[in-house]
Amino acid sequence: MIKIKNILAQETYDIRLSVLRNNIDLPYKFEGDEEGSTFHLGAFYEKKLVGIATFMKSNLEAFDVEQYQLRGMATLPEVRGMGAGKKLINKAIEILEERRITVLWCNARKEAVGFYENLGFKITGEEFEVPKVGAHFKMYYLVN
Repeated sequence: MIKIKNILAQETYDIRLSVLRNNIDLPYKFEGDEEGSTFHLGAFYEKKLVGIATFMKSNLEAFDVEQYQLRGMATLPEVRGMGAGKKLINKAIEILEERRITVLWCNARKEAVGFYENLGFKITGEEFEVPKVGAHFKMYYLVN
C-alpha cells in the first residue's frame, strides 16, 4: 500500500535527478524549495520513497488569486500504475483546501496530460517547448 507523508526538499533530489533529469543538464534543486510556504510530499511503498512532488506559491497569469504550482512530480518506474501519483495530488489538494488556496497548476509534460486530465486538471493555453525536456502544456485544477 502507498502511503503519503510530508518530506524535506533534500529527500526529493534523488528521484528528481534520476527520473526527471536523467541525462538532462538542468537543475534538480528548485528556487523556492526551502521557502516556508513550500511543501514536499513523498509516496512510500514498503517504507521506501518511490514518488515525490513539490508544491510552491507561484502565479499563473490566467488567475488572479493566490495559487500553488506543482513542480518536480515523479514516481519510480517500478511503482507506476499503483496510484502513487494520484495519492500525491489528492493529499496536496487536501492541504491546499486547508490553506484556502483555490488554484493548483503545473507545466505538464505532453505524455502526462492524460494523467492530469483524469484527476480533473484542465489545459490552458497552447503547447510549449521546454528546452532539453520536450513538449508541455500548462494545466490547472480548481481546488474547492
